[in-house]
Amino acid sequence: MSKFKNCIWFIVAMVISFLPGIFGVFFTPHGESDVWYMALVRPGLTPPGWVFGAAWTLWYIMLGIALYLVIKNRRSFSEKRIAYTLFGVQLVLNGLWSYLFFGAHLVGFALLCLMLLLIASIWMARAFHAINRWAGYAIIPYILWMMFAFYLNSYILLMN
Repeated sequence: MSKFKNCIWFIVAMVISFLPGIFGVFFTPHGESDVWYMALVRPGLTPPGWVFGAAWTLWYIMLGIALYLVIKNRRSFSEKRIAYTLFGVQLVLNGLWSYLFFGAHLVGFALLCLMLLLIASIWMARAFHAINRWAGYAIIPYILWMMFAFYLNSYILLMN
């Protein structure tokens, strides 16, 4: 791949990876203004709001890098189809979680969505690793964050 094409594919991978975050921003609480979220009983390990923004920015960058590493791999599209499909599935589930939890306040359905997201992300990491090991490794922090999010969502479901 030429340097120009590499640059274009890197930008495309980054834009695609940030799509759930762009969608989710329409539903995510913004400081003290979100009465519903602020009224929830949350676990003591709930980080301050700025941590979520910083973490999600980092995870989307890591996802973008992982996707770019898969894109630039010389394997055929058909050999990468499952990896791309799983990436798309996790994008949709990621955005859907934001809507279910913050938009619709359906905490139980959000937890189910998060469980599916976690499964899809683990499967995606394995598919990425088979194509480029560093792409697979780049997904691990995202998976760990999903596990933490599962804890937070579970606690909120049980305590509210």
